[in-house]
Amino acid sequence: MSANSRNCLLVVHPHRQEAQDAAVIFANELKVAGFQVFSNISITGAENYDNGQELEIVLVLGGDGTILRAAELVRDQQTPILGVNLGHVGFLAEVEKPSTSEIVNAIKNKSYQTEERMILSYRLIRGEKEIAAGWALNEVTIERNDHQMIEVLTQIDHRPLSRWGCDAVICATPTGSTAYAFSAGGPVVWPEVDALVLLPLAAHALFSRPMVVSPKSEIVIDLESESADLNADGLRRIKLQLNDRIILTSDKKDAVLAHIKETNFADRLVAKFKLPVEGWRG
Repeated sequence: MSANSRNCLLVVHPHRQEAQDAAVIFANELKVAGFQVFSNISITGAENYDNGQELEIVLVLGGDGTILRAAELVRDQQTPILGVNLGHVGFLAEVEKPSTSEIVNAIKNKSYQTEERMILSYRLIRGEKEIAAGWALNEVTIERNDHQMIEVLTQIDHRPLSRWGCDAVICATPTGSTAYAFSAGGPVVWPEVDALVLLPLAAHALFSRPMVVSPKSEIVIDLESESADLNADGLRRIKLQLNDRIILTSDKKDAVLAHIKETNFADRLVAKFKLPVEGWRG
């Protein structure tokens, strides 16, 4: 990116009219502020993004799922991703809803704050060969793809942990601890904590508690069923077969999130779940 070129990518929820209407407004105002604007969908005032442009920032108009798609688009660049709350309070977007001018000014003046979020890496080994590899910002899930439970043998740091008959095994980052893993009974992990969450879903086993694992650990899951699916963030899905081995580790690269205002994670929990805090005397 040259010194005179400032590129911004708008990642817009393709089926929310409110997001598309807001994208047109942002595209026009960002162009006035000196940016060349790209978008993942066709909108007035923005060029189509083809993964070749070097970006200064990504502005996401949608929910946490749209932010996951933005992370996929700029994975190699590690571009800051700024999520705008359009009515649904998520864990990745702004808690409050800043005005359009506040957002544009923050982007123009680079007055936003950034934070790094751990990424989970996976490798699929079949017959001694690596046949697939990828990553997830939220979680990687090994899950059944029919009415039968799956059988897996899990090991951590080259030592066997347990064999589970279950609906799925979830491995989540701190970011993903408030997503699928949370719904399955896992712990909420603060984003700045370096850890992985590992838990089986609906396991037929004496020991099936959620576990918090070191990010330096290597988690290995061997599939002992005829078939299953590997699902990464709900965006990348791979069919698995008997004796496949999935190796999970924290990735060397982080995702970068941007925020206009610093927000305590506890405040996010309160806003998301409408937790009872009336009478707080802080």
